[in-house]
Amino acid sequence: MPKMTERYHFWTGAGKLVTAVRVWDTRLKRIFDQANVTRDHGHRFRDNFAVELLLQGVPMERVAVLLGHQSIRITEKHYAPWVRARQEQLEAYVSRVWSGDPLELLEGESQTKGTRKLREKSTNVN
Repeated sequence: MPKMTERYHFWTGAGKLVTAVRVWDTRLKRIFDQANVTRDHGHRFRDNFAVELLLQGVPMERVAVLLGHQSIRITEKHYAPWVRARQEQLEAYVSRVWSGDPLELLEGESQTKGTRKLREKSTNVN
């Protein structure tokens, strides 16, 4: 779709942005109705955009900027499950815990003095 102006795709820049959003929302609802798509909304395009970027490896910080979020925490709250590397890391943690050795979870992490002492105690007990 061609840009309406040099700066905007869906808005001329004249008038209130809220009005432009309502106009597009109304148009999308009409399209969904004609296509017999129930309970859908234009926000789904935004969600798909964010998820596709994350699945392609775009950093969460950049997706947050593209979505216009004030804080990366908002992006993390809604889209963290879609970050492949993060999901793989979480699955690896769960696998290590399920392997039966609770100290295995500490491997690969930076060890503090307390962690080293805990590990030493557990190996000296046997």
